Amino acid sequence: MITIVAAMDENRVIGYQNQLPWHMPADLAHFKKVTMGHVIVMGRKTYESIGKPLPGRTNVVLTRRIDYEAPGCTILHDVDSVLAKFARQDVDIIGGAEIIQLFWPYIDRLELTFIHHTFSGDVHFPSWNRTEWNEFSRHSHAPDEKNPYPYTFATYEQKPVPL
Repeated sequence: MITIVAAMDENRVIGYQNQLPWHMPADLAHFKKVTMGHVIVMGRKTYESIGKPLPGRTNVVLTRRIDYEAPGCTILHDVDSVLAKFARQDVDIIGGAEIIQLFWPYIDRLELTFIHHTFSGDVHFPSWNRTEWNEFSRHSHAPDEKNPYPYTFATYEQKPVPL
């Protein structure tokens, strides 16, 4: 199963200056729960914004730089290499937008956090047609002392293509 795991604001913003534009501990906990034990695939910029491999997951950095090194990570250079190497494992695509776009044709599931607020951003989640996806689950949450904005966790599975 190949899943995109992402959080976005009302305008599909997912990043600003190579960082998340918000601090939402509930989303970080959800991200950890959803990705734990899986292969996580990220671009070089996303890896550098995190700064280290995430524990409990196989970290893959996808980059065009042939000599790139990230200790504790598997470095690959194209989508086909990722698909071949991890064909029998759960693979989560965690960003950025270019990596999400590259894997979009192979995605089975979306694990999305919708943050019900708008932020300045320079990276956006791709436009997507919700009619091509079945909503599998949705859980909405009010803001609290640690999470300043209302948010929703939603899971979508791609509808089968009719023959």
